[in-house]
Amino acid sequence: MTRIAIIGGHGKVALHLSALLTEQGHSVTSFIRNPDHAADVAATGASPSVLDVEKSTTADIAAALRNHDAVVWSAGAGGGNPARTYAVDRDAAIRSMDAAAEAGVGRYVMVSYFGAGPDHGVPEEHSFHAYAEAKAAADEYLRGTKLAWTILGPGSLTEGPGNGLIEANPDDASSGTQTSRANVAIVAAAVLGLPGTAGRTIQFRDGTQPVAAALDALQQ
Repeated sequence: MTRIAIIGGHGKVALHLSALLTEQGHSVTSFIRNPDHAADVAATGASPSVLDVEKSTTADIAAALRNHDAVVWSAGAGGGNPARTYAVDRDAAIRSMDAAAEAGVGRYVMVSYFGAGPDHGVPEEHSFHAYAEAKAAADEYLRGTKLAWTILGPGSLTEGPGNGLIEANPDDASSGTQTSRANVAIVAAAVLGLPGTAGRTIQFRDGTQPVAAALDALQQ
């Protein structure tokens, strides 16, 4: 049994993920900001734990992460407020990486987005700019840590079925990048069991290749 911590446990991807992981026999702690969401998290089989990462120190987060084997960052400010976006998607995310290292949790999976990076191309006046900047900074910081990190870059999130079929690192995104949240959870669960995906950034969208085969090809 692996002990996995999910930060942002009430998000749709996180709820799918905690259900998958508990079905696989893992022990999951889902960290949530709002205690009213505890019942939804518990229904997936995970253990809800209240932790407001925006207001928590590195030491606070490290204390929460101790005795876990891996952490998945699936939190987000939700847009709309640039200051809060930077506070959560950049600053709190970075604190969680330092906290994982401090707590001895070596495996770290970041749920980012397709096209994230310093060359994201989002204009400064666009409402998505703060998020793009925050994720670029957090992802880059993670790459510079000694954690066994994997960055996941799903495309535009949908409520489509989790059929476990994707296209990884597509050369051409002109036909769209739609990715079901359920498939994001399937990919996140899969990489947690694949040490060979550490140190990799994996962009993906819904496709035709089974997740296991797509990830296996990346590890060749």
